[in-house]
Amino acid sequence: MKSFLYIIILFCSSFLFSQENKDYLSTRDTLIESGRKAFFDKNLPLLKIVTLQVDSLYKRTNDSILLAKYFHFKALQNKLTYTNDSAFYYYHLSKDISKKINDSLAVGRRLLSLANLQREAKDFLGSEISSIEALQYLEPINSNIYLEAIYNNLGLVSLELNNIEDALKYYKRALFNNELTKKTERKSRTYLYIINNIGLLFQSQKQHQKAIPYFKRGLAFDSIKLKYPTQYALLLENLASSNFLLGNHYDEVLQQYNEVLRLRVKQNDLRGLSTIHTNLADYYQGLNQTDKAFFHSNEALKYAKQTHNNKRWLEALRNISELTKGEQSRQYLNEYITLNDSLFQNERRLKNQFAKIRYETDKKEKENVVLKTENQQKQAEILYHKQQKTIGWLAAAIGLLLFGFSVMFYFQRRRKLLYQAQLQQIQVREHERKQIAKSLHDEVAGDLRLLHRKLEKSNLLEEAQKLDAVKENVRNLSHQLSSVSFDKVSFKNQIINLVSDYFEPDFKIKVNGLQNYNWTTVDNSIKRLLYLSARESIQNCKKHAKASTIIINFSVHKKYVHLGIIDDGIGFDTNISKKGIGLQNLQERIEELDGTLTINSEVGKGTQTDIQIPLNGWTNKNTFS
Repeated sequence: MKSFLYIIILFCSSFLFSQENKDYLSTRDTLIESGRKAFFDKNLPLLKIVTLQVDSLYKRTNDSILLAKYFHFKALQNKLTYTNDSAFYYYHLSKDISKKINDSLAVGRRLLSLANLQREAKDFLGSEISSIEALQYLEPINSNIYLEAIYNNLGLVSLELNNIEDALKYYKRALFNNELTKKTERKSRTYLYIINNIGLLFQSQKQHQKAIPYFKRGLAFDSIKLKYPTQYALLLENLASSNFLLGNHYDEVLQQYNEVLRLRVKQNDLRGLSTIHTNLADYYQGLNQTDKAFFHSNEALKYAKQTHNNKRWLEALRNISELTKGEQSRQYLNEYITLNDSLFQNERRLKNQFAKIRYETDKKEKENVVLKTENQQKQAEILYHKQQKTIGWLAAAIGLLLFGFSVMFYFQRRRKLLYQAQLQQIQVREHERKQIAKSLHDEVAGDLRLLHRKLEKSNLLEEAQKLDAVKENVRNLSHQLSSVSFDKVSFKNQIINLVSDYFEPDFKIKVNGLQNYNWTTVDNSIKRLLYLSARESIQNCKKHAKASTIIINFSVHKKYVHLGIIDDGIGFDTNISKKGIGLQNLQERIEELDGTLTINSEVGKGTQTDIQIPLNGWTNKNTFS
């Protein structure tokens, strides 16, 4: 009888617990959905209230999903107030919490948000990296609805980087994933956005005859004007723009622009209004109707300021400066220059802030892992000493032996962790070198090119010639600073390409051992060092050693990787000759990885260079003999 009563009590308790759990999950999901709706409705006060409720519920339940959502909603608040650096920070925190609880979908979605922020800040490389990382989480779970968004963003980034073929490829992947998603309103909206983006891709290349069919294809979508007025206005506006740029159907173009204007006024789409007024200003300016062009430029400027639409803001200021004269024109032009400089500085600040946030959070995560490992080891030692007191001398001797092994393991593990941290620092510096090289190439060299043209037009030919030499020095410096990546082109192919670039009938290069190893198991920092070492040696042989043959030997051992380079050049006296800047830089890179550099050479007998890099951080000293 007692057993029967116990079973009944247990059943009732289980039922009540199950019911309570269902009620909690329902409450949590409702709260999360209300936060998302508040964001899409741009209701910031409501979003703040929901965020506080999520935080309160988390403190009562310790549900990590709620903690991730709390940071997510904090990011959304900053999105609505256009404080993108803070939004990036909170997205990052939310993503890291979701990683810990293995919520791949949430991690992928947060990475998508990070990628969009980076693209908007013109951090196109960062956006591409975040997007590719998101694919690693979303592809295994076949989340097609977000995969299409990731590929769409990669298409936009590739277009900004002028990689037209890649952009088109990504857009087609986005359409493929769109076809695999279930038929929903979101699927249709995303489809229309992708079709519009493909049209814009061709429009940006001034291939309007190819762009127009995509805009028309979107406009032919079932009941688009009724169901999806925002997308309808976007496609109609871009169709009109292509026809205008082709010089076709001016009357029809104006009708379409005016229809778009009415729709955006009705929808209170302030950002869209800045765009349509810009297009109308261009339209009337093309017809030399200055008054109307001036009116729409001012309207575009007003809405661009309200929505922080920096691109349209600059366009409006430039248009007004062209439509006005005298002091008024100079005033708008100065405002344009000041804003452009300010935006450039802000974009650079955001890029640096984004990189700093990623670096610091990743660093903190690694430090937490190390601390956790050390804490576990300390706990193991405490337990070990307690056991030691309860056993005899024989057990104590065995315990001491085990302790010795554990200490050895601890130091080996610690050394490996420190080496990994060292590799991480090198990767950060390589990234910084890339960014500096990109800035020198894209920004400084570009500005010098413009100034060079102005000097030539002003007949200051001597000054222009000197500036051209400076520009070439800047370009050369950017190439020297630029790094090498093995993500798209493997290490083997990079070495083969390097050899092919320098190989000539009277300058032969032979490579041994390259095909004998699986280089994907070797850290990228080590492979980068091997590549740079081979490149520096080939350049020295060709430039200074007057060699006709070079032999490059690769070998990978259990604890280290070895690179040997032998040439039949004129050689040199190692006791007299000093290392050049390239060789000094190479030696510094080798020292960063605790490697050894040995150079043996005699006058008239060629040179042999040996480089040995540890795979797990064994400290050595470099030699030069």
